[in-house]
Amino acid sequence: MTYYTGSIAAVPTANQQKYMEHATAAWPLFKSLGATRMVETWGVDVPKGKVTDFYGAVNARDDESIVFSWIAWPDKATAEAAWKSMQDDPAMNEMPDMPFDGSRMIFGGFSPVFEQGSDTGAGYYQGFTLAVPEGNKSAYADMAGQGWQMFRKGGALGMIETWGEDVPHGKQTDFHRATKAEDGEVPVFSWTAWPDRATCDAAARAMEADMADFDMSQMPFDGMRMMWAGFEPVFDSDN
Repeated sequence: MTYYTGSIAAVPTANQQKYMEHATAAWPLFKSLGATRMVETWGVDVPKGKVTDFYGAVNARDDESIVFSWIAWPDKATAEAAWKSMQDDPAMNEMPDMPFDGSRMIFGGFSPVFEQGSDTGAGYYQGFTLAVPEGNKSAYADMAGQGWQMFRKGGALGMIETWGEDVPHGKQTDFHRATKAEDGEVPVFSWTAWPDRATCDAAARAMEADMADFDMSQMPFDGMRMMWAGFEPVFDSDN
């Protein structure tokens, strides 16, 4: 089963080109260790939230942009072996300096709980992260299936929902703090792929009208702590 390393970072907006070059240089190493794909997306529609948001998740500064990224692996064992190998790999010393503050990046390992369509070739992504009670995993997957029907109707290309399997606690930031996860809750890292931003925005307006009477209390998680934003790809190893 495909396994994902998901990450969110704050990158100085002025360093976008440097970040793209960094990603391009990093991909051959990940590929050599078994990764099947790497996608880096740059925040272009990142709202401020009342309880949580992507800015707070990584302690972003005013001159920084949000980056939402993932690396796909054939399975969890391959991912774990790759990260262990990189700790002692001399090639890591030859990598250019990171053009952002890595100490504020949040990351984790995630397994898919719902996958439909395809996210290859997308021109725009909606990224999500939230915390779900561990016992509500099946209910969350069922809800994702219902959501996919609406997204697909609106023109979405694909949707992937992933469940935290190995999500470490960090010194400054992490997915648990980002989502204000409570005891017994698991971070979820997900994205919906769209052909372009215009299609996504039009679908969002239509869905907002359709869900005007939706009872938010019926969701299997606390929607007030869910964060989402719109991102454009700046690196995709499949392209």
